Amino acid sequence: MDFSISEQDRLLLESVDRFIAHHLPPEEVRRRDDGHIPPYDLLPAMAELGLFALPLPSEYGGLDASWSMVALVQERLGLHAYCAASIFNRVVGFGAMSILTYGSPAQREELLPEIAAGRLLIALALTEPSAGSDASALSTRAIPVDGGWRLRGRKVWISDAEGADLLLVAARQPGTEGAKGISLFLVPPKAAGISMTGLPKVGNNCMPSFDIGFDDVFVPKDALIGEEGDGFANLMSTLHYSRASMAATVTGCAQAAVDLALSYARERTQFGRSIGKFQAIRFRLADMQMRVDQARLIVHHLAWMISQNQECGRQASQAKVIATEALQYVTHHGMQILASAGYAMESDMQRYWRDSRLYTFGEGSNEIQRELIARQLGL
Repeated sequence: MDFSISEQDRLLLESVDRFIAHHLPPEEVRRRDDGHIPPYDLLPAMAELGLFALPLPSEYGGLDASWSMVALVQERLGLHAYCAASIFNRVVGFGAMSILTYGSPAQREELLPEIAAGRLLIALALTEPSAGSDASALSTRAIPVDGGWRLRGRKVWISDAEGADLLLVAARQPGTEGAKGISLFLVPPKAAGISMTGLPKVGNNCMPSFDIGFDDVFVPKDALIGEEGDGFANLMSTLHYSRASMAATVTGCAQAAVDLALSYARERTQFGRSIGKFQAIRFRLADMQMRVDQARLIVHHLAWMISQNQECGRQASQAKVIATEALQYVTHHGMQILASAGYAMESDMQRYWRDSRLYTFGEGSNEIQRELIARQLGL
């Protein structure tokens, strides 16, 4: 396995750095966080850079890049501006890879070039008041009618729903139970019968979330994506992409938190020397960096496995757990090192710390991931 950065990778990452410096310098990231401003306006510029085209085949306007390159970009975006990494992951993970994996030929021809061009954002509408990781509890119904279906039900905590061009909605056909009978539909968020309410939350302010009601929302037959009744299996077939995306992104964010703590430890003086000279701080920082390096290794091993088309369900769960818990670890200790300077509202550390709380239960809780890992170990 080769962990070296190719010249092509290096040039792309330098382009990402320039993109961030121009569009999302630290003060702009803080402004957007304070104002709850999503980065939807940056989608065309990200597309112009070629980011959304990376994992797509050339026949759909893609660049045929390996997932290893995608992971490098995700980590670099997470290092600089998590809001940009988050929207990149949504476009690629929930949009491009879903359509590429189980979309019809017509859907691929129509939608993938739009994704590559930054003109299509798809939000996953899966979670319900009583259904998250438990597919058997999913209750939104797809009622067959002439020409299609009527959707009835409710989804909650659907991120970027209002800014999306399409919702990827999971709904159950009448008379079915468990994972059987769930179908997926591509639904415009402004379709008649859809209502949305914004949900106030602790952090991740650039990624708004919504409570969505479906009141007899008509969807035509061509809105079905994948085979009827196979929706849950289709969702499972792309989970490794979304988990790999989160792991890479939070690894970048964790490195940003360590870098901030290191900088502060060098500059802050107590008792006539920088606090980085005290063993308690030095060892804490060493442990923080080791956690990030461990996360980075598993992230890039997973990316290599995806690029090699290897089965990687267990490794995707492991990467998600290790990286998200590494971020929580380093932000917890980063807050301790910065103390009141980190607790101040203008500090980036408090934002890293605040936002990190989402990721160990988002994208499938880490408890569920550990259960999946144990099962794949034959336990």
